[in-house]
Amino acid sequence: MAYTLTQAFNENFLGNSPGWYKATVIGFLVANPVVFITLGPFVAGWLLVVEFIFTLAMALKCYPLQPGGLLAIEAIAIGMASPQAVYNETLHNFPVIMLMMFMVAGIYFLRDLLLFCFTKIILGIRSKTLLSLAFCFTAALLSAFLDALTVVAVVITVATGFYGMYHKFASGKRFEHEHDHGGDSEIHEHHRKDLAQFRDFLRSLMMHAAVGTTLGGVATLVGEPQNLLIAHEAGWQFQEFFLRMMPVSMPTLAAGLFTCVALEKLKWFGYGVTLPEPVRRVLTEYEANQTQRRDSRERAVLIVQALAAGFLVLALAFHVAEVGIIGLAVVVLATALNGVTEEHRIGRAFQEALPFTALLVVFFAIIAVIHQSGMFTPIIHWALSFQGTTQLVVFYLANGLLSMVSDNVFVATIYITEAKSAFNAGIISLEQFNLIAVAINTGSNIPSVATPNGQAAFLFLLTSALAPLIRLSYLRMLWMALPYALVMTGTGLLCVAYLL
Repeated sequence: MAYTLTQAFNENFLGNSPGWYKATVIGFLVANPVVFITLGPFVAGWLLVVEFIFTLAMALKCYPLQPGGLLAIEAIAIGMASPQAVYNETLHNFPVIMLMMFMVAGIYFLRDLLLFCFTKIILGIRSKTLLSLAFCFTAALLSAFLDALTVVAVVITVATGFYGMYHKFASGKRFEHEHDHGGDSEIHEHHRKDLAQFRDFLRSLMMHAAVGTTLGGVATLVGEPQNLLIAHEAGWQFQEFFLRMMPVSMPTLAAGLFTCVALEKLKWFGYGVTLPEPVRRVLTEYEANQTQRRDSRERAVLIVQALAAGFLVLALAFHVAEVGIIGLAVVVLATALNGVTEEHRIGRAFQEALPFTALLVVFFAIIAVIHQSGMFTPIIHWALSFQGTTQLVVFYLANGLLSMVSDNVFVATIYITEAKSAFNAGIISLEQFNLIAVAINTGSNIPSVATPNGQAAFLFLLTSALAPLIRLSYLRMLWMALPYALVMTGTGLLCVAYLL
């Protein structure tokens, strides 16, 4: 088909995205300068946040990097934020960028070991309720000491491996054959129902694990990046931080695990789907095949990966270096000792993380706009106008609501800085400041499970290569997170109101 030049530009703009989506993005780009000039940066800033959330919600129509990037570029061009502000925001979050670049690649080179271990778990626990509880609790435990993005990267690697195994079988190929599991054109008709159920099964496990990272991440000094920042402002060490959060974090953990069991038993919100027996047989056959074919060299690979995994856990637990540096060390160890020396084989490990890393920088540009326009300032002043327990509840809810639409690290940074300033000015006492710090930390962590853009780990899952394979869209993620968000947020609120 021959295109005119105008038609060619139209076709090329955002590629294969639907026409209505392209028109919507163009409408955003036209409206933003008008709103900025006529209504000011405050209104334009909130409009930009809504538009960026829309691009995240439509991630399966178009990867958010392109439309979100266009919105960010325009915002900088019209003066909603300066390039230096974007750079400063990115530099402030450079540890997260290094984590994405190197830790995810490090996990990639441990995938044989992870598949080996998790295959044993999935095949060994036949009860879906117990399996879900195991995934949720394990993710919570790991996230108390490791970064949530690292934990989610592990689970994504495992789930992708399982999906690829069965997809290859359902396409009529043997385990040793090369296969692209990105499309279903080769799937045999009698396997399609089982594949659909397997997608539902994996999707529910991924959501349980993702929520688990929040349950554990709120409890400790190293669980989330904002925890460390809040502890620094409050002068708390590891043990004191844990004890101060315990009145909120432990009841919330119990409520979250109870919700996990209830959802599996009641089969609500897309949970409760079991592993199809034909899929279980394929995974069992794969495990037996791998065991039979595993020679000394392959056993050596597993041993090296186990040692690298042990190094990873210890290095992260004792914080011997920034997480990204530790991830790079894992890449070097797992490749050098296992004979992976070809550039193209190493390059595959970075394919998953780099698009999301670029999206994170775009996200930081949006955060720079939020910061420069002072969008949160009126809310902070409003929260400080209250007294006592009411003030704690308001801080918890205000942090929670804003963390649903913005980066929770940024939200916590703004709030704890303002609270510290109020303490230094004598507006609040030291005891009240410590309680506010607890409310800020729990508020920026717990309610943020409500939306995929509330936490980097959720956003990473949504934009990963696994999400379209298991049909995990933005709206479906919202729906599946809803019961967790309601129960956990409500539990946290009651704890802040009555136990602090």
